[in-house]
Amino acid sequence: MISIKDLSFSWPDGTRAIDRITLAVAQGSSMGIVGANGAGKSTLVNHLNGYFLPQEGSISIGGTIVNKKNLDRIHRVVGLLFQNPDDQLFTARLYDDVAFGPENLGMDRAMMATLIEEWLRALNLWELRNKPPGHLSQGEKRFAAFASILVMQPEVIVMDEPTADLDPKNRRKLINLVNALTMTKVTVSHDLDFVWDICERVCIMNQGRIVEEGPTREILSQRELLEANNLELPLRLQR
Repeated sequence: MISIKDLSFSWPDGTRAIDRITLAVAQGSSMGIVGANGAGKSTLVNHLNGYFLPQEGSISIGGTIVNKKNLDRIHRVVGLLFQNPDDQLFTARLYDDVAFGPENLGMDRAMMATLIEEWLRALNLWELRNKPPGHLSQGEKRFAAFASILVMQPEVIVMDEPTADLDPKNRRKLINLVNALTMTKVTVSHDLDFVWDICERVCIMNQGRIVEEGPTREILSQRELLEANNLELPLRLQR
């Protein structure tokens, strides 16, 4: 589903944020991307929906090249969940936030209404549909942001630190939600226990490069590898 080949990206000051990355993510699989602050994780995933365009190398999503000409198609295929849900919720009413994406994609209105109700009910948000997003709890905002993505029926969902600010109950709810989703999933997270629970494979980034990639439980069980990249073992493995 996702093919990244020799991708590089530099900031205007010349700092190399992504350095010759090659990565493949199979359709319907779940990939975790981990690394210390500044490793290039968010910069990488912001290429997947065309927020950044490749300066060198290439990316394709479901066979579609990520470039300026194909952005409309990429935006239909890839849903990006921001690290801060306040960046994703901006209207005066929760229902309107969830409707914003499908309306702009030109979705049939009857189908849109059905999908919105379906996802808001599934996420226990239907009774809150007329509330301003600013009046929601942090957990409610997180799931409202998910609803705004899922209602567009993406083939790929990209999540940037999705457990940030969640309490244990909502974190478990999120794990159950993500594991029930059948689309291709890419997750950036410092929460290695969360990655352990939802990702089949994981890659470790350091200084803009992928230094290791493989089965999640194999990679995240290697103390020396993690510590060499400024990470720690998942809490469940610490003694």
